Amino acid sequence: MEHTKAKGESFLRVTGILMIIGGALALIVAIIALVGIAALDYISSGEISSGMLYAAGILSLVSAVAELITGIVGVTNCTRPEKAGTCMVWGIIVAVLCVAGSILTVAGGSDFPIFSLLLGLVLPALFIVGAAKNKQMN
Repeated sequence: MEHTKAKGESFLRVTGILMIIGGALALIVAIIALVGIAALDYISSGEISSGMLYAAGILSLVSAVAELITGIVGVTNCTRPEKAGTCMVWGIIVAVLCVAGSILTVAGGSDFPIFSLLLGLVLPALFIVGAAKNKQMN
């Protein structure tokens, strides 16, 4: 039986692999960041308001897990056009979390990170494009 290649298979496979790598690295960094925030909170004896830091750390952790899951879903389902909708939903979740991170950055008192936002949206956008191409085949 010959395998009919889905239109977005390559997009999903490549972006999925990149998301798995990025998500795994981000997960490690987020865990280290949360440990660092906890240490800073402990050392400062509550003198530093760490609520925003914890919020950013938790958002980073959630984003990393979502990116890792999205990558796995993409690689696993890149040959299955009937799963294109699921892939699109996961890609959108990662994009929304990226935007939420930028909003949290502004809420923390920093300038809006336009470059970081655009860079963070590239992979999810390509992932969603791949899923949309697969959906066209279904």
